Order: sequence, then structure tokens, then C-alpha cells
Amino acid sequence: MSQLFQYNHLKEFVEEILKKNGLDAEKSENISRILIEGDLLGHRTHGLQLLASYVSEIENGKMSLNDQIEIINQSRATETWDGHYLSGTWLVEKAIERAIWMAERQGTGTVVIQKSHHIACLAAYLEKVARQNLVILLASSDPRNKTVAPFGGLTGVYSPNPLAMGIPTNSDPIMIDVSMSTTSNAFVAKSNRNNELLPYPWLQDNQGRATNDPKTFFEEPPSTLLPLGNHDLGYKGFALGIMIEVLTNALCGYGRNDNPNRWGGTVFVQIIDPKAFAGTDFFLREIEHFIEQCKNSTAINDKNPIRMPGERGLKLKEHQLQNGIELLPETVSSLQELSKKFKINLTM
Repeated sequence: MSQLFQYNHLKEFVEEILKKNGLDAEKSENISRILIEGDLLGHRTHGLQLLASYVSEIENGKMSLNDQIEIINQSRATETWDGHYLSGTWLVEKAIERAIWMAERQGTGTVVIQKSHHIACLAAYLEKVARQNLVILLASSDPRNKTVAPFGGLTGVYSPNPLAMGIPTNSDPIMIDVSMSTTSNAFVAKSNRNNELLPYPWLQDNQGRATNDPKTFFEEPPSTLLPLGNHDLGYKGFALGIMIEVLTNALCGYGRNDNPNRWGGTVFVQIIDPKAFAGTDFFLREIEHFIEQCKNSTAINDKNPIRMPGERGLKLKEHQLQNGIELLPETVSSLQELSKKFKINLTM
């Protein structure tokens, strides 16, 4: 039987762990909320499973505790920040706040961040913004990571490069969170730890053959993540991966050319206010019409009705908030280890 955890108990536990490691109350609350949001939405590999790694980064001085955000460049609708490897989740929420402030005045607001620490699950940031009738675009790259091969190549060059978008509607927002590779590094690592094959041949071994064996990812030379579209249409995923490299590394002033040696990310945050364009009313009317047309499309399988992106995650979130949060067994084990190490009770 799965162990279910109450939201408030889990959040308090994570906050206390982080405070005990020197993070202030604001950043501890932020990381706790964003990591749990990942699990609430079903992004298990990018939720609380990351906590032990974050604690290790703090202990090793790789996640900064007391540095300040440095504004490198700014205009009325854009800012470029050096995050000095402060908490990535905290930096993203600060960037969203700032981008909203600019969008309210200029119609759009964009913040790009260099030297952010890891930003966890991109989908975790979307709902709050979209429910304000604002569009959010969020993209991230890890300039240290080279696990995705360019289309036609064998050697890894770039990271999975996720792109997320929150779209307001008259009800629940549309929430898109997709990587420009066939899968994520975290999912491959999880499958390898659990001695499980990947559901599909999402990797390319060092001979250029598609494989679903995650062990090849940890061999020398390693397999690589295929671009979105695999061997047949991977040129499209490669093109999209390049797009994210431009929005993140190239715009923020720090990237692969700098040979970074710390786990982190470069981040693109953009807020768009529909009322500065054709107006919020038209925007919502058009999106609702589009949703209706999608839902009315004849389903291939009546048992699998058409869903809009994010719909399943929001329903899962609602269910878990009412009935308890289900975590991966390995996530529970890692939280239990942190509980023993820092002498903080983990209650359900």
C-alpha cells in the first residue's frame, strides 16, 4: 500500500530541513512549495526526489545562501540577471514577479537569468500566473549538461532544454511542460536505479542505434538522449533545442562557451498580458473556442477522451490535496534518511 502524506506536514518538514541547512525562511518556503507542487502535478522525478540533491549542494557550497541578485542589464521590458547560483526556484519566482510588473506597464516583461541553481519542475510555476489572466513562457537549459545529441550526431552537446507555457482560460489553465528531447535525464537515471527498461527506445547508444536500456547512459562512451522526434523526425526536436539555447544561454550572457562546472541553469521568463494586444476578452473567447473544438474532435478510443495539456495534472493535484500526496518509494526513502540525519520528524 502506498504511503500518503498530508500537504502541510510535508511542507513543514521540507522547510525545517532547509532551514537547518542555512537557508532563510523565504527560500525554504519557496523550495518546499515548488518541489511539492511537482509531485502534486505528477512530475515525480522533478519534485521532492530532488530535495536530497539540493541539500547536498548546500552542504558542498554549490547552492549559494546569501548572495544577492545582480542586474546586469535592463530596459523598460527586459532584465538580465546574474543569479550567483542562488536557489533556482526562488530566482524564478522573483523573475516572474518582476516580469509581471513590467508586463502590466509594457504589455510584456522578460527576465533572463544566468548562473541560477536548478529550477525543478517548470510546470510548478504556471498555474498561479495563468489564473491572473497572464500568459507565461518559461524555458531552461543547463550549460554544463551535454546529454542530448544533435540530429545525426553521436556525441552529446546540449541538455533536454524544457519549455513551459501557462495559458489562461475561463476555467483551469492550459499548462504545457515539454522537453526538447525524448525524455529527461532524471527519468533515465530513475529507470536505471530501479533496473527498469525505458518504455520506448528513447536513447541512442554509442553506435547510433536506438535503445531502451538506461544502463547504456552510464557507460563509456555513453548513450545520448535522442532529440524530440527520435531518428525519423528528430531534426524538429533539434531545431527546438536550438531555440531554447538561444532564449537561455545566448541571451543571458553565460553559457556553454564558459565551460561551467556547477549544476545549475540558464533561465528565460516571459510574461505576456493579453489586454495589451487584442484584449483579454477576445483572448479568452478564442482559447475557449479552440478548447471546445479539440474536445469535440472524435476520440480514437472512447475510453481515452481528449485532454488539454495540464488537465490530468490539475485533477491529480486536487485529488492529492484532498486525499494525501503519493510519493515514489525512493523519494520516501530519501526523506526518511534526511529525517534521521537532521532529527526532524517526517509525519504522514
